[in-house]
Amino acid sequence: MEQQQGIHTVERAYRCNVCNITFRVRSSLKLHQRVHTGERLYGCEVCKKKFSRKGHLEKHLRVHSGERPYCCDMCNKTFSDTGNLKAHQRVHTGERPHCCDVCNKTFSGRCNLKAHQRIHTGERPHRCDVCNKTFRYKGNLKVHQHIHIGKRPYSCDVCNKTFTQQGYVKVHQRVHTEERPYGCAVCKKKFSVKQSLEKHQRVHTGERPYGCDVCNRKFSRRGSLKVHLLVHTDERPYRCDVCNKTFSGLYNKIVHQRVHTGERPYGCDVCNRKFSSRGILKVHQLVHTDECPYRCDVCNKTYSVRSNLKIHQRVHTGERPYRCDVCNKTFSCRGSLKVHQRVHTGERPYRCDVCNETFSYRGSLKRHQRVHTG
Repeated sequence: MEQQQGIHTVERAYRCNVCNITFRVRSSLKLHQRVHTGERLYGCEVCKKKFSRKGHLEKHLRVHSGERPYCCDMCNKTFSDTGNLKAHQRVHTGERPHCCDVCNKTFSGRCNLKAHQRIHTGERPHRCDVCNKTFRYKGNLKVHQHIHIGKRPYSCDVCNKTFTQQGYVKVHQRVHTEERPYGCAVCKKKFSVKQSLEKHQRVHTGERPYGCDVCNRKFSRRGSLKVHLLVHTDERPYRCDVCNKTFSGLYNKIVHQRVHTGERPYGCDVCNRKFSSRGILKVHQLVHTDECPYRCDVCNKTYSVRSNLKIHQRVHTGERPYRCDVCNKTFSCRGSLKVHQRVHTGERPYRCDVCNETFSYRGSLKRHQRVHTG
């Protein structure tokens, strides 16, 4: 009896003098202390990677041997260690035992929780040794490093396009299969990529998480914010080699160049009308769906495009932010200003293809064409 009591009284008698964690046996303490000393006694003969424990080395060696001795008894998927098997089995059971103490989001694995918590802490512990860019996850760093070495090891077996990671190939292949597995619960629109669905849902929620720290304007997409920031710097690094017009974003330059080439690569699958940019096509497609998600909170008039709603709201506010630098006349939208400026410039961009007479306004051309058609 006394011997048994002695076992309980010395149950965790070995304490780490660095972090105060206690252990039942001295050997466990010695293993633990390698966390602080960085000691790694066990080396892989294949890739020279080192480990603090023999068990960790044994698991690692399965990377080279391909051995996966642990099998899921529900789907027969195999794993190289029991920890990965246990985490996988939660896919079948739905168990998510690890909870974030900030937002209460739950996870099936502890490592997933730790990675998630970096969203709240801002921690980005993985740094690229070439450009010093930091990442939350080691996997993202590894993919990023392919940029510097030019490595694109994964290719599409249909068009041979190459990618830096396997996941990108799977997403790309939906271009060929037309698979769109992610559906919006509000408008039933479908997407090939989960991130595209998440961005789209901001149309319905109004969420604009990316804010400009200069003027506090907010955006639903990070890319839109980056382009907007150039407004404050007046930087327009992209120049059209035909007319020398400059642009703040590369995509804007590419779309503009189609004015010169006549290229209209985006076609409507309902009426076959073609457009020079994907954005203009998307706006056009709302004509067929009658979708008008943007509503004026003054008169309840609805619009298919947010920019049209903003222009309309100036009817109520009286705002006319666009001013002619010749006669100081003001306008509620940029398009109206451009049309007005033709009064001063004499520009007549609309030409009759019958008699070659030119006009300042499209409406004037259409009225004129009736002379020829009767």
